[in-house]
Amino acid sequence: MSTTILGPDGNPRCRWSCSAPEFLDYHDTEWGFPVASDQRLFEKICLESFQSGLSWRTILAKRENFRAAFCGFDFDKVARFTQDDVGRLLKDAGIVRHRGKIEAVINNASRAQEIVKRDGSLAAYLWRFEPDPAQLSEPQTASTSVASIALSKDLKKQGWKFVGPTTVYAFMQAMGLINDHVEDCACRSKVEAARKEFTRPK
Repeated sequence: MSTTILGPDGNPRCRWSCSAPEFLDYHDTEWGFPVASDQRLFEKICLESFQSGLSWRTILAKRENFRAAFCGFDFDKVARFTQDDVGRLLKDAGIVRHRGKIEAVINNASRAQEIVKRDGSLAAYLWRFEPDPAQLSEPQTASTSVASIALSKDLKKQGWKFVGPTTVYAFMQAMGLINDHVEDCACRSKVEAARKEFTRPK
C-alpha cells in the first residue's frame, strides 16, 4: 500500500492526513514544524497525555475546549489549580474527563516551572533530546525511539506523569523534533526547510 494519498490540491500527503476532516490542515500547517514556545510545547505534551488510549481525532476536535479549561496551557496558571479546579474539570463535557490525566496536567505544570527555573525554558530542555535523524526508523514505522525513551525516562525521574515513550514519541513527531512525514509527502520538504532555519533553544 502506498504511504501517501493525494490531497484536494492533487499533491501527495501522508495517508493519515485524509482520514478525518480535521486532519488535513493540522497535517499541512502544524504537524512536524519545529516549535520553540514553552506554552505550545506544554500544551502538546498534555494533549498527547490525554490521547493515551483514545484517538488523536477525539483530542483535536476538543482542543479549543482543552485550551479554555486549562487557561491556554499557561503552566504558571495551571500550577495554581486546586482540587476545586479538578472537580470543575471533571464536570466539563468539552474535554476528556479522566481524573488521573487532569491531575497529571496540574502536576506537570509545576514540574515545567521547575525546568524553567533550572534550564531557562521548557523548550531548551526538551530540544536537548532532539535525535540524530540518521538514528531514526523510516518515517511512521515506529511508535518509540531511543530519544523518546530517554526523554520519557528523564521526565518521569523529575516527577512528570503520563509521559510514556509512545506519548513522548508522538509529541516529538508533532513538535518538529523529528520529521516523520513520509518521503513522498509534499510537506516533508517544507518541514525539513523549517527545521534547517529553526534556531534551537538554548
